[in-house]
Amino acid sequence: ATRHCNMLVGKTFAGKSVAWQTLKSAKTTLSKADRPGYMPVYSHVINSKSVTLNELYGAYDLATFEWADGILSTIFKSCSVNERPIESWIMFDGPVDAMWIESMNSVMDDNRILTLINGDRIPLTANMSLLFEV
Repeated sequence: ATRHCNMLVGKTFAGKSVAWQTLKSAKTTLSKADRPGYMPVYSHVINSKSVTLNELYGAYDLATFEWADGILSTIFKSCSVNERPIESWIMFDGPVDAMWIESMNSVMDDNRILTLINGDRIPLTANMSLLFEV
């Protein structure tokens, strides 16, 4: 409730996935019971090591100089403009890599902005959270 970025750390089969899925289920159940302060939770799981940086963040086509959004930038944009009363959790499942995590600094600090190389600045809204399961 107080942090917009959290990291679940543990060995394989330690129960990290079960922990966040249980919290997601509990918060969604409480929202359905009309408990104040709770909203349904939707998660977007990304294995950032399974894609390239260009596929994750987006890139310019070198032949046409047209910008193509990546997986993360597409999810970020759809979550940040969503006005429904829901929580959106963007979950990075897998090891943290110095190459892609460097671009997340402005999101994880108090600025809460994802800045892309094309100049787009996408805010991490109050209903969005970043989770890292490593």
